[in-house]
Amino acid sequence: MKSPIPTIIAIAVAALLVLLWSSVYTINPKEQVIITQFGEPIGEPITEAGLHFKAPFIQVVNRIPKNILPWDGDVHEMPTREKTNITVDTFGRWRVTDPLEYFIRLRDEQSAITRIENILGSETRRAVANHDLIELIRTDTDRQPLRDEALEEMTDAAVGDIGVLPPIRTGRRNIERAILESARETLAEFGIELLDVRFKRINYHPSVLERIFERMISERQQIAAKFRSEGEGEAARILGNMERDLNSIASEAYRTVQETRGAADARAAEIYARAYGQNPLAADFYEFQKSLEMYENVIGGQSTILLSTDSDLFKFLKRSDGSSVGD
Repeated sequence: MKSPIPTIIAIAVAALLVLLWSSVYTINPKEQVIITQFGEPIGEPITEAGLHFKAPFIQVVNRIPKNILPWDGDVHEMPTREKTNITVDTFGRWRVTDPLEYFIRLRDEQSAITRIENILGSETRRAVANHDLIELIRTDTDRQPLRDEALEEMTDAAVGDIGVLPPIRTGRRNIERAILESARETLAEFGIELLDVRFKRINYHPSVLERIFERMISERQQIAAKFRSEGEGEAARILGNMERDLNSIASEAYRTVQETRGAADARAAEIYARAYGQNPLAADFYEFQKSLEMYENVIGGQSTILLSTDSDLFKFLKRSDGSSVGD
């Protein structure tokens, strides 16, 4: 019959290992531990990394993160001071600085996230409701926007202050800082240190986006109409100047032509007078030639001319015997 001693020793060793396993725990550098006994915390929080011991079975290790943790808030709809509905998406960073208070008030990370969501959501709504939208968008009061010189000239009574950013008193950075300071005091009661809060995205509510787009289109159309009006006015001025210059050039050219033609006619008359004035026969021939040219220009196929018999023009229409050509 086998001895029961080896079995007893094996059971004792197994029990000892189980007892040792339930008495030993380790902590890594990113966490801290609260020991509870029958659900109640005992002793001070253990924050040093390494191997630690506890009472087996009756004590439970509750691990609490020690590193910086992210918080990504939900998107919420809220109105600004000028009653513009917007959607705000925020994020932040936090850590546990008082693990005992944190464990007593919240117990776990999920409860902490819910509490942070409620507190920061409330503070964000209050801050947004107390400021205009431009204050939430602009980063600080010292920022100078880039200006278009063409738009600078457009900001008159006809177009309005299009493209002009109104001045701000607070700015987004200061609003985020105010939310951080206000929520930090409240969360400190839960053993949480709030490190940072920022606006991740701010956008118009879909119900007002269409109106915003219509206003932007209207402003661009006003600017386009102003540019077109100025362009048409400049085109009219250029065309007017061109027409005036063309008329001036044509008038000057006509005057020059007439002066040249007059000088040429005077010179021709002088030459004719000198050529045909040398003797009476030449003068008579010149008179006869000019009369024939006049007949050619004046008398046509359907022309009717009434001339006196004493007319100088009629004398060349007579026959040599003294009768007229028509006789």
